[in-house]
Amino acid sequence: MPLHMTKIAYDCASLAELQGWFGGPEPEKRLTTRYLPKRHAEMAGGSLYWIHSHALVGRSPIVRFEQKDDGRWWIVLENRLIPVHPRAKRAHQGWRYLAEADAPADVADGETTAPMPGKLVRELSKLGLA
Repeated sequence: MPLHMTKIAYDCASLAELQGWFGGPEPEKRLTTRYLPKRHAEMAGGSLYWIHSHALVGRSPIVRFEQKDDGRWWIVLENRLIPVHPRAKRAHQGWRYLAEADAPADVADGETTAPMPGKLVRELSKLGLA
């Protein structure tokens, strides 16, 4: 079972803006992080799950980690955002690990889900409805 990570879609005003970032012809997207995750070997086949408005809303498969010239690291992602069933997730700084058992399921082809505000997803989760 691969290990995943979560990260806030910082400075994205909307889910559409996050989806727009994954456009373009390049096959990969890169994010900078200060430190290489200690458990990076477990992330082979894992994904970076995006948090927007206090909810996990999508994931991008992790391709690899590369060290930059300045000592920081690239998180190299596939250039695609796969929608997932929204799940409440508190905001945090940087990234955090996410176990496979805690990761939300992908939205199936042809299935539609209306994006809900994270606070609503959290309240529905408390009631056992999401």
